[in-house]
Amino acid sequence: MDKVFKALADDTRRRLLDRLHENNGQTLGELCERIAMTRQSVTQHLAVLEAANLISTVRRGREKLHYLNPVPLHEIQERWIEKFERPRLSALGALKRRAEEAMTDKPRFVYVTYIASTPEKVWEALTDADLTGAYWGHRNESDWRPGSRWAHVRTDGSGIADVVGRVVESEPPTRLVTTWAAPDQEGQEERHSRVTFEIRPYEDIVRLTVVHEDLNDEGERSDVAAGWPAVLSNLKSLLETGRTLPQEPWLVAGR
Repeated sequence: MDKVFKALADDTRRRLLDRLHENNGQTLGELCERIAMTRQSVTQHLAVLEAANLISTVRRGREKLHYLNPVPLHEIQERWIEKFERPRLSALGALKRRAEEAMTDKPRFVYVTYIASTPEKVWEALTDADLTGAYWGHRNESDWRPGSRWAHVRTDGSGIADVVGRVVESEPPTRLVTTWAAPDQEGQEERHSRVTFEIRPYEDIVRLTVVHEDLNDEGERSDVAAGWPAVLSNLKSLLETGRTLPQEPWLVAGR
């Protein structure tokens, strides 16, 4: 049991278990997606989980599949949870979930597009300041490390940023999460919205999903619902043809 608690104490290993809970029987390569570390480091974390009997592995040809083993977690539940008042704990848990859902019940916008490109090129288009300046009219400037500041800077040479925020997650080339805020609200985190870019390859195309959530009101949602399709259409055109659209699409969207 000591090995189980040691394995569960690490955030990366908990995330690996969550990934297996979502989709059991994954290869090392699949588990490495959305985790910003080397295959060797992920392998070491998996070895700790396997030593704790939290996962098991099965060979399939040259591949090794990883499966979640819930038995040690069930033993923890029986030993340290079942003996307490489970109905009351369940009621408290349900109350907490409802409270959290009520607090986060804010407008959100989701947009999906398909691009004839690669995840690496799409990632570069989202994070390279010069490329974003070409199709967005603003330069997205940051080192794109978790915790770093990012800024949406005008391309007119003024240096003015119309949007600022923080990098929450950065897992190139598949996932980027940032907060968004007006510069005068940078210190008011409760006013920040959150944007997630999910980049998923499929043969010769890429599925790009953008989720803009925690918007303050329906007015903000209406604004981003007009803006995101315009910006992403320009991105798609640039990656597929080497040219942006002949007119700035956000001007058309605003009519």
